Amino acid sequence: MASESASAPVSVRLEVSGGVGTIRLDRPPMNALDTALQDRLRLLAAEAGVRDDVRAVILYGGEKVFAAGADIKEMRAMDHAAMAVRAQALQEAFTAVARIPKPVVAAVTGYALGGGCELALCADYRIAADNAKLGQPEILLGLIPGAGGTQRLPRLIGPSRAKDLIFTGRQVRADEALRIGLVDQVVPAAEVYEAAHAWAARLAKGPALALRAAKEAVDRGLETDLETGLTVERTWFAGLFATEDRERGMRSFVEEGPGKAKFL
Repeated sequence: MASESASAPVSVRLEVSGGVGTIRLDRPPMNALDTALQDRLRLLAAEAGVRDDVRAVILYGGEKVFAAGADIKEMRAMDHAAMAVRAQALQEAFTAVARIPKPVVAAVTGYALGGGCELALCADYRIAADNAKLGQPEILLGLIPGAGGTQRLPRLIGPSRAKDLIFTGRQVRADEALRIGLVDQVVPAAEVYEAAHAWAARLAKGPALALRAAKEAVDRGLETDLETGLTVERTWFAGLFATEDRERGMRSFVEEGPGKAKFL
């Protein structure tokens, strides 16, 4: 794992306020995803997953760009042997984000290309600026996506649309991304983080264990057959009857009506 000296810039930060943790990419000018950033991303994703004061997470690259892809200069210097080792660490960093057991929203500004698009795919929900551009341009380098793009993208938008983007390397604007399901909401560029924060803050007030159960049931269900998925759902559903949040939620429903339970 790459280490950071006292004077080295921090390429990723975790900022926490009001139950919302923002994993903030900060490697100007384009948030290129070099190995140091990848390794730190993995650590911060794990930290966000276990911290009690983080109940929902935002992935954010700043006002101008989400992440324009891998650090090509760094990657070009790697031979097959080096990348055979590095590719696993790359995927592990993104998988750590995808497995954060809390609601995660990507606030996509500017470019989300290559690894940047793959990082957005790790979120549960994606809010994009109206001037955002997304895509998987690895084919233009003689490569394929290596951080989950060939797997998460077709699961999200279907195999035919995913192959179109991966085969051509073309970029899609926010309106097309919304139409094909690559993003879930499009807002003016100046409002992206605010919209993402509103989404995260609302869920940060929800029942943490039930949200974790819902996320795991959906994600694991997509990776397996229906019968196994139903078993996962049933196990979590019954298990939640042992939680204080379930008791609080049902008591509030009976005494005050629906939607008034407070889980914090």
